Parts: sequence; structure tokens; C-alpha cells
Amino acid sequence: MTADDGGAVPGPDGRPRCPWGLSADDYIAYHDDEWGRAVHGDDALFERLCLEAFQSGLSWITILRRREGFRTAFAGFRIAEVARFTDAHAVRLLADPGIIRNRAKIDATLANARLLAEWPEGELDRFVWSYAPDPATRPAPRTLSDVPAVTDASTALSKALKKRGLRFIGPTTAYALMQACGLVDDHLSDCFARGAG
Repeated sequence: MTADDGGAVPGPDGRPRCPWGLSADDYIAYHDDEWGRAVHGDDALFERLCLEAFQSGLSWITILRRREGFRTAFAGFRIAEVARFTDAHAVRLLADPGIIRNRAKIDATLANARLLAEWPEGELDRFVWSYAPDPATRPAPRTLSDVPAVTDASTALSKALKKRGLRFIGPTTAYALMQACGLVDDHLSDCFARGAG
């Protein structure tokens, strides 16, 4: 997402959206129906955590356009299944053109799944959501330049996940996770999707 001096922009249907939500056709549905909506469930949060990690250093549209490839390659991001992936699976993933073939990110995904498979059911959900800041303390952003890339809460979440052994989850990635999964609502104040989470 890039900074912008204006607020929401009318889309093809006339509804005002965050400007990034209109920057590519693929973004409209993602912006309207997913981004900033509450995501719960260990597997669902694991998927978002993995995709945000794979996005690191790339544009989100790159990940969004390959999401189905990622889901196929990583067994629907079911933690218990990914935790059983072997070295042979890692070799297959490195050759899969449907995903981002980055060895460090693939290794982190497999290691994180193995670690999370040991957590009690529901623990990832409870843990991540315990870092959701009080919405009353966060004014609605008026422009994209009002939206931070990292916050104290995302830094704390990143440190806590790393302390528990998870990899490839820095403060910026943690904040992108918080935005995508509805822990924070960074839709602009005049965006129609504001408050829909």
C-alpha cells in the first residue's frame, strides 16, 4: 500500500473504498470482503501468518494471486498436516511454481507448523487475539498516510511469537497480520468497509 493525501475513492459501484483497494481488480473483493474482518481459528490464522511471511519483501497482490496455489501446496494450511511435511515435501515446495519458492520462508512455515501442532487447540487464536488493541484508543485513519506500518502492539506480538519459537514474524509482518485479520480496523474513516469487521 502506498501513502495517499486523499481519503476513500469511489469504486466502480460508487462505494468509497481505501485507494489501495482499487489499485488492481484482485484487490476489490479482498478489500471489501476480507481485509480487516475478524479471522478466528488456529488453521485460518496459521494461513494468514504464513501468507504474510511469504509477502515479506513482495507486494501483497503477488501473494493474493497465488493464494490458491499456496493452499494446495500447504494442505489447506491445516497445521496438523503441514507439521507432518518431510524433507521430500520441502523439495516439492521449492519446485512448485504456484507459490513463492523461497527456502527460508518454506522452512519457517514447516517449522512453525511443527511448533504450533504442539499447542493446545485454540491457543494460537487466543494468543494472537490477546494482542488486539482497544479500538477506542485508535482513531480512524483519514488517509493512507495515517496508517502505520508497525505499532507497539505489533512489536509486542512479534516478540511474543518469536519468544515461543515462531519464525519469520517481525513487527511489520505482525502488523500486516493484525490488519488482515481484523485485530485492528485500518479502513479509512470514509471507506464503506470501516467497522464491518
